[in-house]
Amino acid sequence: MRIGVQLPEVEREVRWPEVAAIARAAEESGFDSIWVGDHLLYRGGGRPERGPHDAWTQLAALAVLTKRVRLGPLVAATAFHSPGVIARMAASIDEVSGGRFTLGLGAGWNETEFKAFNFPFDHTVSRFEESFEIVRLLLAGEHVTFEGEFHSAHDAVLLPPPHRTVPIMLGSNGARMLGIALPHVDAWNTWFSSYGNTVEGFANLRGDIDGACVKAGRDPADLTHSACVLVQVGEGSGARPSDVSPVAAKDLPSHLRLLAEAGADEAILVLDPIDERSTRQVANAIVDLL
Repeated sequence: MRIGVQLPEVEREVRWPEVAAIARAAEESGFDSIWVGDHLLYRGGGRPERGPHDAWTQLAALAVLTKRVRLGPLVAATAFHSPGVIARMAASIDEVSGGRFTLGLGAGWNETEFKAFNFPFDHTVSRFEESFEIVRLLLAGEHVTFEGEFHSAHDAVLLPPPHRTVPIMLGSNGARMLGIALPHVDAWNTWFSSYGNTVEGFANLRGDIDGACVKAGRDPADLTHSACVLVQVGEGSGARPSDVSPVAAKDLPSHLRLLAEAGADEAILVLDPIDERSTRQVANAIVDLL
């Protein structure tokens, strides 16, 4: 099993020097990958307004800062950029990183940020479907002409040409989203709340995803299955409230082994708290798995 870690997102205000320090700690500690959330604004829930720095500019900086770890958005909302721009950014970051980039994609879900920044919140899956088609064909090095209801391209091509086809990861469990993307993506990811943050919950969801793969004409074994795991380090910070129970850091080695047996090829850890100290502490707790 590959093990990655998410960098700070909405837990608290984190400036770039600390983000960079956590990323360095993750790479030095042996994690396989680092991920950043693609969000613009959170409001409500009795908490102050909050939001992370721009995912794409952070990823470009992280591509230079790091040397070994894979990196990507967890996951990028196709609604926030035109498909051609998404493909160009992905190919550029993959080039800068030396082929360590994975393009995580989803439709987006947080209506607050859509409205605040004037992005349409209607027909989100249909908009994703058109954007996804253009993005994947451009990343495959094709000239793309496409005329849809929401997106279009006219003999578009990525130049300089990508040095490889950038792998794409779908971040969704929705039936329509799975039907659209599973025939084409390299990986699938689920957030911890979507399966209850338990091994049994993931095993049940993995069965559903396998069925969706078969329906889409895809061998489930060809897909990388990725699960986010909420982990409490020490007493935790309470900065990421959740309706599921976190996994205690001391229980993480056995939890990850069982998760692998349940069909997870990759675990992406969402730590509470998310800081440099907790990153190194958790790495030490699972050192035999890294």
